[in-house]
Amino acid sequence: MPTPALGLLLVLPALAVILLLFVVPLAASVAGAFEVGGGFGFGNFIKTFELYTSDILFTLMIVSLSTAIIGALAIAIGGYLTLGENPRAVALLRWLYRWPMFVPFIVVGQVLRTFLAKNGLMNNVLIGAGLITPMDATSFLDWRGIVIAFVWKQTPFVALLVAGAMASVDRGTLEAARNLGASRVRILLEILVPQVAGTLMVALVLSFVTMMSVLSVPLMINAQSPTMITADIAFRINAYGDYGVANALGVVSLIASAGVAWLYLRHSVKERA
Repeated sequence: MPTPALGLLLVLPALAVILLLFVVPLAASVAGAFEVGGGFGFGNFIKTFELYTSDILFTLMIVSLSTAIIGALAIAIGGYLTLGENPRAVALLRWLYRWPMFVPFIVVGQVLRTFLAKNGLMNNVLIGAGLITPMDATSFLDWRGIVIAFVWKQTPFVALLVAGAMASVDRGTLEAARNLGASRVRILLEILVPQVAGTLMVALVLSFVTMMSVLSVPLMINAQSPTMITADIAFRINAYGDYGVANALGVVSLIASAGVAWLYLRHSVKERA
């Protein structure tokens, strides 16, 4: 058998899986978003923006804020793992920060629902320590809880990639900067971060897309309006069987994710040029 034909035969199962499980459902969902009364039109999108404009903006705000915080924390963790001078602290941080990466989102939602409630563990600890009174205890089961859940879950993933990229940076450059009197913060921001910017952007784009698709966290933490797009999609299907609006919401989510990916690709092309 010719080599090209053999190579195509080897990748054919993987291509078939991608086509049947990803491409075909995506195409069906996009087409379903335009189906209105046996024909095609923009009725589902008009209804979507009439009912869920605030939820769409809420989703973009929550995911963007979480992405920014995740990026800052990942840089801080990766920077300390690379530039930290206390071996025990570095070893402890390296051991601890990866744990949330192996926890499913549904478990994250349940754990933080218990932790952030008005009578939850966080407020009980603060009351026990005398920092607040029982009357001052407030619930974080709103947009703040969603941000905390996303940041706690996704920071280890981004930090793992960023820390690996920082560890591969030439140590001679860092030592030269130290010899010239540069502080660790300046080395981190002016030497390390620019060199790992590509890796950081890839990790943040993947985190953004992941958070856009999470259903369990908004359902378990923020049971009020406005809520995230994923909860609206589940509600339209379960309560009304309205797949048209649900597909339209999915297309809106897809466009938002594609926009972030386009920004990364544009930046990458500029760097290569």
